[in-house]
Amino acid sequence: MQTSEQQILNAAEEEFLSKGYDGARTTSIAKSAGVTHAMLHYYFRTKEQLFETFISKKIQEIKPLMLYIFGDASLPLLERLEQAISRHFDFVCENEDLVRFLINEILPSKERCQILKNQLQELFDVSQELQEEIDQAAKRNEIEYINVIMLFQTILTINIFPSLMSNYISNIMNLTTEEDIAKFKNERKKENIKIIMKRLQKL
Repeated sequence: MQTSEQQILNAAEEEFLSKGYDGARTTSIAKSAGVTHAMLHYYFRTKEQLFETFISKKIQEIKPLMLYIFGDASLPLLERLEQAISRHFDFVCENEDLVRFLINEILPSKERCQILKNQLQELFDVSQELQEEIDQAAKRNEIEYINVIMLFQTILTINIFPSLMSNYISNIMNLTTEEDIAKFKNERKKENIKIIMKRLQKL
């Protein structure tokens, strides 16, 4: 059975994702959670605190996946990167509302971006280790050199775009069934992997 705090967080997630930060109302969150407004403020003093907790919760869902892929030195570098692209694509597809929320509500705000940066600091540390691996592999002539920040930007860009444009793509390509949409996304994921892995291959 969920605690009152968990019920509030679940209701807050739906409210923030559907209405944005400015449009979200703590009264609506309390009502959806089945608690009083006073109880909501007992657990979360302000909407900002509730928002920060919500963001932290979602980041905690991402971090283990990313840390495992980028930090598991037992996997060959290229295999690890291929898994990272694939799993990131799947996560984006499963969390399209969250991705839109981050782009529309977090990135335009310097203060909220700082919250995101603080939560992701561990991933930045891992990225430095990954850069060292890339440097060494490039020196051994195993891969083409790439700056890890450029690599991350490429993965983010090509994986996120199909989800942001999913409704338009479905209409343009006449994807009318869940099976059609799933097939398209699977083909798109394979194409994204090919694009990035080819960038890393030695000519």
